[in-house]
Amino acid sequence: MSNSDTIFLAASESLDETVGWIACDLRLERVDDPDLKEGQHFFRGRARTVDGTVLLVVGPNVYGEDDPEPEDVSAIDRYSAMVDVRIAGSRNEERQLREARAVFDELAEAQPAVALVLVHAMSTIIAAYLPGTGAQTFPADTSLDADDIDIWRRWVLS
Repeated sequence: MSNSDTIFLAASESLDETVGWIACDLRLERVDDPDLKEGQHFFRGRARTVDGTVLLVVGPNVYGEDDPEPEDVSAIDRYSAMVDVRIAGSRNEERQLREARAVFDELAEAQPAVALVLVHAMSTIIAAYLPGTGAQTFPADTSLDADDIDIWRRWVLS
């Protein structure tokens, strides 16, 4: 099984409104899935980087903390929603991460007022987009946790 690639976002709208523009901007179709948790939405669409289908599960950010202790601060704490990105039928981590980055870039372009963070395997921060500041790609193995806060602090919501 490939690792997860997740885009965290901070939109000013409700999750339902956010889900609507994500589906529209990325040209996705809603898929019914009885296994979804409360507040989750499942979509599929044409992949951007491979010949195939991209699958997205959009829901509330269940990993961020509202008032973390200093040693528990994370780059994703202030983001309200998350988008898990997968390529249907693929277990190739490099392809999946490339696809997640393409989705991230497309969202940043389509919604320039929305802050985004791209995370791999819920442990490393790949990129961040902050309105008015632009996008930043981080060195390999940059932790999204407090250990590397000096690297990502100015590129994420705090």
